[in-house]
Amino acid sequence: MVSQLCDSSFSGGPVEALSLPQEQREFGAAVSEFGRRECGTREQRDALTHHGAEQHHAGVYQKLADLGYLGVSIPEEYGGSGGGLTEQVILFEELWRALVPVHGAGTSHTVAGIYKRFAGEEQKKSALGAICAGKVMSISISEPGAGSDAAAISCRADKVDGGWRINGQKTWCSDAQFATAILVVVRTSRGTRPHDGLTLLEVPADAAGLRISPIATLGGSEVNDLYFTDVFVPESAVVGVEGGGWKQIMAGLNGERLVCAAQGLGMAQRAFDDLLAYVTERQQFGAPIGSFQAIRHRIADLAIEIEAAKALTYATVHHIENEIGSPEEWVRATSMSKVKVTETAKRVALEGVQMMGGYGYSCEFDMERHLRMSIAPTIYAGTNEIQRDIISSTYGLRK
Repeated sequence: MVSQLCDSSFSGGPVEALSLPQEQREFGAAVSEFGRRECGTREQRDALTHHGAEQHHAGVYQKLADLGYLGVSIPEEYGGSGGGLTEQVILFEELWRALVPVHGAGTSHTVAGIYKRFAGEEQKKSALGAICAGKVMSISISEPGAGSDAAAISCRADKVDGGWRINGQKTWCSDAQFATAILVVVRTSRGTRPHDGLTLLEVPADAAGLRISPIATLGGSEVNDLYFTDVFVPESAVVGVEGGGWKQIMAGLNGERLVCAAQGLGMAQRAFDDLLAYVTERQQFGAPIGSFQAIRHRIADLAIEIEAAKALTYATVHHIENEIGSPEEWVRATSMSKVKVTETAKRVALEGVQMMGGYGYSCEFDMERHLRMSIAPTIYAGTNEIQRDIISSTYGLRK
């Protein structure tokens, strides 16, 4: 009985935040139903992910595309549904709550946000249309010597006849191993400031001279090193303005943080769902362990934290979509949402392992997976330490 508890606990359900309109609730319910149908049991998830080693399944991802879900926040003229940030957050919350193995959706939506803002019309049609159709696109910013300090980027692209030639190394590039194209931040010149001279180039994942090397992590197959040796791309590969990469990256970070926050909400809620089912059914000393005050109060605390994180995230989305407040306030709010949600997800999973005891530590249950998967979101999309720097700077506190 105990070994079946966590699988049987997940019934899914629509997002329940801030009295969302009926249409958005129905969308959340539809995504939840998709998750339950495609990977509602541990056996399904193991088969799709090679027992958790892979985080992306191309077949499931294509089904999402065929349903139109991958284009939910992409304008209709480029093949999308024309929805906004709210629909995007709902999509990721419900997908990650259902443990749907579509890791490439997050990077693709981050890339889509940059194309929507800065790309030329033909680039938009090509890239956004491909994302809607089920192609994965990745973005590569970090380097061995340029992590949080993105201005230290040294991977270089030199102008040559007809385009650019790229040399150097990038690292921690999510989903490059199954992407069709990678948006690479390279240095094309040097200016008076460290972040001058950065440019975004679209590079086909199968480009000659590009080697993609997976990095083993707690989460399995997620990130990669990229090695560029005389990789040629045409002049048309520039996305946005040559030398304007820094501003373009910064402008896209709000969307990336919200994707991360939405995923974290789903992770936190799913870990809570599984934990609640366990403490409700698990018997010790003649009673369910959830009846003991030491457990009841901890469950209550986790529920409070999840609801607070959800309210902050959806309030942030509401303000941005309705242009309430200033851009600086939106930056602050997205950073706050990213920190609050990802740290809540990690706390819920860690508490879940502790309250489930040996079963939480066992690979037989999903809780150990929840814990492993909750660590990376506090690091990527800008570490939570960097987010705190950003938040404090919006209050005028700078070094």
